[in-house]
Amino acid sequence: MLTKAERTKQFILETAAPIFNKKGVAGANIDDVLEATKLTKGCLYGHFEGKEDLAFQVVDYMLQNNAEKLMINISKGKTAKTKVFAYLDYYKDPLETHIKGGCPIFNMAVEADDNNPVIKERVAGILRQGQELFVSILKQGIETGEFTDKLDAVGYAFKAVAAVEGAVVLCRTMNTAKPMQGLIKSLKEELESYAL
Repeated sequence: MLTKAERTKQFILETAAPIFNKKGVAGANIDDVLEATKLTKGCLYGHFEGKEDLAFQVVDYMLQNNAEKLMINISKGKTAKTKVFAYLDYYKDPLETHIKGGCPIFNMAVEADDNNPVIKERVAGILRQGQELFVSILKQGIETGEFTDKLDAVGYAFKAVAAVEGAVVLCRTMNTAKPMQGLIKSLKEELESYAL
């Protein structure tokens, strides 16, 4: 059971996440968070040392939240193929992301690339973990005879993640989810071409 202070901090993180995801770390400000939470500065600063601390913790919350939701989706699959398909389907509607404003991984990666080495490294860590998981699922599928050993697990995993993340941005910019559905269908067909 969370204490009142822990619940308040969680509320702040959850409320601030879409603000930071939409506006970015540089564009979001404390006043945005105060307005959304209806809390006082004193309350906010009772939980965070300042904007930088708030930003780091919001980014960590977004990345962790995204990873947990994705893992729940993937864990529903019983085979390597259904796990990969669950990953792909997680991104099927790029206009309605679980945190408003798009994919927090991509958003934070782009913003932090040249401006914030701490956030850049946190995003890079999540991307590395995701790639390693994706590759391990594909390799498990090869080992169990679900896929032929002609499947390049590392190459397919990188291509799928890069394509999906890029498609999220393109679809959101064009305000249509249709290209994502086509991409997912194509990636699924490619994977099925390696099925035994």
